[in-house]
Amino acid sequence: MRQAVCIVTGSSSGVGAATARLMASRGARVVINYARSADAAEAVAASCRELGGEALVCQADVSQDADCRRLVAQTLAQWGRIDALVNNAGTTKFVAHGDLEGLDEADFHNIYGVNVIGAFQMVRAARAALTASGCAAVVNVASIAGVKGVGSSIAYAASKGALITMTMSLARVLGPEIRVNAVCPGFIEGEWLAEGMGQAVYDQTRAYLRSKTPLQVTCTAETVAESILSFIDSHSVVTGQHLVLDGGHLLL
Repeated sequence: MRQAVCIVTGSSSGVGAATARLMASRGARVVINYARSADAAEAVAASCRELGGEALVCQADVSQDADCRRLVAQTLAQWGRIDALVNNAGTTKFVAHGDLEGLDEADFHNIYGVNVIGAFQMVRAARAALTASGCAAVVNVASIAGVKGVGSSIAYAASKGALITMTMSLARVLGPEIRVNAVCPGFIEGEWLAEGMGQAVYDQTRAYLRSKTPLQVTCTAETVAESILSFIDSHSVVTGQHLVLDGGHLLL
């Protein structure tokens, strides 16, 4: 990873921030991307530098193609290459799956715009630079929601299922220079999920998973980051795959 240039979308907090920090600790040059949280992104960049990496902060809304192309252009202007892309930026709306009236057309467009179209637009914008790298990697951050049809809403689950399918499609056409894989985390500990679910439901779900799953663990942003890095820094013969990170929840 030393001196490798890595773009991590949605990296001002959570999994994206943890991934950026882990990469920086290995000597990578990391692009910290945010849509609205400038101060948080700058804080992540500062921590990356403290860990021994270089960091560039870039504002971009990945649902906008022009922003994706600008993000790539800024990266190339700074470092002249791109070796890895982590499509982590995501959004959702918390709606019980049985509440079909709780989602409308705009919700689907918004969620797909970031979670699916945004990832596609980032790959398209970075394709030439990734190909030039010669041994590049794209990692899409999907979810167990896309495998099991669960999660914060039906729209979210559908979008993550689409992202997993797109991972396979992109892997077919971008090889041999670019490997494309996905990680599918289950329950990820943190404030974002607690706020979305409500603290009581969050605590109850966490306790259930920690007692009933085979490994009796739940994900943290850091454990997800470790799997993302493994797809970038190793697994040289793996492409088009999705890795479920859930302590065995899928087996229940």
